[in-house]
Amino acid sequence: MKKLLLGTLFFALLIVVPIPTMAGVDVGINISLPPPIVFAGPPEMVVLPETNIYVVPDSDVDIFFYGGWWWRPWEGRWYRSHYYNSGWGYYQSVPSFYAGIPSGWRNDYREHRWRGHQWNYQRIPQQQVQRNWKGWENSKHWEKQNTWGVQGLKPQTRVQQPSQTIQPKYQARPQSRNIQQPQSRPQQQRQVQQQRQVQQQRQPQVQRQRQQQPQGKHEKGEGEHGK
Repeated sequence: MKKLLLGTLFFALLIVVPIPTMAGVDVGINISLPPPIVFAGPPEMVVLPETNIYVVPDSDVDIFFYGGWWWRPWEGRWYRSHYYNSGWGYYQSVPSFYAGIPSGWRNDYREHRWRGHQWNYQRIPQQQVQRNWKGWENSKHWEKQNTWGVQGLKPQTRVQQPSQTIQPKYQARPQSRNIQQPQSRPQQQRQVQQQRQVQQQRQPQVQRQRQQQPQGKHEKGEGEHGK
């Protein structure tokens, strides 16, 4: 009887009092955090041609550096951190830069090839990347460095560049119908000729009117004189 009573009390405690410790998960949103990546030393990185995305080719785990953050996928989710080996936090969607990463970039790295061209990549210490990434991006540093080290590469038109893809937020309003469009020279010449013809036609009428006015006055004077 006592065992049954103790068992019932223990079961009731399990229901009423939650046990959130264990399993190493974030209890608030129930999303596991990835394990740390162990490096023998600060990793060296390579910038992918035609991008400002840096990769760690010596790591078996995909880890990228872009926009001042370290990024990594893990178990179908994305995480980012300001440090390459700790401090990972959950990111709610796939980062936009990931669409610009070819799926076979590791093979391209091993074969020193990029889009069929020789790729003489440069290995960059992690400290230099974190210190200079913003200035390099603004000055198009890697594009000017022999087009990312790819011989004979002609950079493709990248649709994600703001200067090429942003459309104006407004459209020019259509001109009023009353506004006259600029005329060509032949049209202007025809108008000038027509104006001259009109003036020439009016001149005889003006002259006749001028000749008739004095005669009318003279006849009126003679009539008065007769009276």
